[in-house]
Amino acid sequence: MRAGVAAGHPATAEVGAEILADGGSAADAVISMALASCVGETVYSGLLSGCHAIVFDGSKVMNLDGFAAAPSGTDDLVELPIAFGEEIVVYSVGPASCAVPGLPAALGELWRSLGRLPWPRLVEPALRLAREGVPLPPMHERSLDMLAALYVLDRGGELFAREGRTLVAGEVLRQPGLVDALEAIAEEGSDSVYRGSIAEMLLAIDGLVLTLDDLRDYRARWREPALVPWNGYRVATRSGLSGVPELLPRLPRFAGLAETERVLAFVEALETTETGGEHTTNMVAVDGHGRACVLTHSLGVGAGVWVPGLDLQLNNLLGETDIAFGDPQPGDHLESRMAPTLAFDTDGLALAIGSAGATRLRTALCSVLARILDEGLEPQDAVDRPRVHPTPSAIDAEPGVDERALQELEAAGRTVRRWESLHHYFGGVSCVGRTGAAGDPRRSGAAIGI
Repeated sequence: MRAGVAAGHPATAEVGAEILADGGSAADAVISMALASCVGETVYSGLLSGCHAIVFDGSKVMNLDGFAAAPSGTDDLVELPIAFGEEIVVYSVGPASCAVPGLPAALGELWRSLGRLPWPRLVEPALRLAREGVPLPPMHERSLDMLAALYVLDRGGELFAREGRTLVAGEVLRQPGLVDALEAIAEEGSDSVYRGSIAEMLLAIDGLVLTLDDLRDYRARWREPALVPWNGYRVATRSGLSGVPELLPRLPRFAGLAETERVLAFVEALETTETGGEHTTNMVAVDGHGRACVLTHSLGVGAGVWVPGLDLQLNNLLGETDIAFGDPQPGDHLESRMAPTLAFDTDGLALAIGSAGATRLRTALCSVLARILDEGLEPQDAVDRPRVHPTPSAIDAEPGVDERALQELEAAGRTVRRWESLHHYFGGVSCVGRTGAAGDPRRSGAAIGI
């Protein structure tokens, strides 16, 4: 398996390549990329997020549940309507929407279990980005524009806007408070968020429903992966809301199908009743020893509240009713659709893959996985191919999806929404396979083979 990295931002991918070149493990690379993404990809996530990871240490596969947990308190949430594509989604935000963050604890656990380089070395690239600022990529501009009503709230109006408008591609995103936050992480480790200086500043926010005990009691949890036999591969992934273990057996063999047949088969297999729009980002690393790590993290869409002095946005994962459903008790990890995934055959690791995209995450991940492992496409070609996603009310299709298939769906009574361009709505896949790595142009993603 060729070493490589892939992520949702060129700067994030470059950090992963730097760490691998310095002798770091796949876990080291993902830790450093995750911290870097909390600087360069704050349109999609941030340090106070929840995450899931999957790792292969050369002999064993394990999932790490670093998703956000329910706090002790509750309070009223603030409703904020946002246009997500053609749909108006009402998000619940504000300080009371913030669950106990899990990403920092998960990164600390990954380092203790699988890291090789010193912890401060892994924080260095993110600190460098925070000091210099990071140019906003084109697809991040589109996401920021869509979420402008949220990102101009509070401190966000100073960070993400210029002269009455949100940042545009090429402008430098500067978040000076992140320098102090990352310096605390470098010095105190991930514990800074749970019992250190970041925790102290976080708990000073009015209206927060977290307590010091909630933070101190949080733990990232190792779990057994869901293993699915599929077309001669062993696929290790997550169960629960991800739906991937249930979806894969429904996928027909796509190799040899005509394009129209392939699109119709995908739509039939991917039918869903889910809606939702939280933002996520994903990163993947495979090192020269064949070890792999995939990590996905999310703030939801963000709470629209920043930790004063640190430029850290709170998550709004308690406000995402589709993942905070049921009756989670204090300390319980919330549900998640995240599905970092590894696929193996008789020769070993064949593909490391993950995706962003909320309800489109499963669609994006499984379609790209099938294109690589079943149809034999190169990873970047598989990621670039136009996507189709069925929703309860319509079938969304990117330009380039087979028109005959779309017409057949309309003839059967389905509504088809034809999008004008590739769009981050359709997810953001990062993957490393045997023949190369791929980032998703829908998120201005990037990949680097080592």
